[in-house]
Amino acid sequence: MKTENKKITYLYWSLLILLAVFFAISGFMEITKNPSTYPKTLRMGYPPYFILTLGIAKIAGVITLLIPNLKRLKEWAIAGFTFDVIFAFISGRAIDSNADCIKAVIVFCILMLTYFLLLKRESYQSKVTI
Repeated sequence: MKTENKKITYLYWSLLILLAVFFAISGFMEITKNPSTYPKTLRMGYPPYFILTLGIAKIAGVITLLIPNLKRLKEWAIAGFTFDVIFAFISGRAIDSNADCIKAVIVFCILMLTYFLLLKRESYQSKVTI
């Protein structure tokens, strides 16, 4: 059972770091009004103040994901990122961007797998502490 727990832990942290990198880059690009993404986000109908706020929230979520032992806050961060990718999918459809939709679906799947692994890790940890 220990080796299965180690595999789950390694996979969990690998996916978590992948998500952290993705959302950190996305948040940074929104905060800095990166010309490769900012005009498209404006075209989707989002106001500038919302884009800045979203970028700050993503960075805060990334920090939360990377700090160990914040189980409930991690769940909130994952929930926030889930809403973000759902709306990214909808926004991608609104401007007929298949690439944005595909990216949103891939990130959504990684988020769900990461959340499932978080729950599995909690389950193993509660069995050990009992």
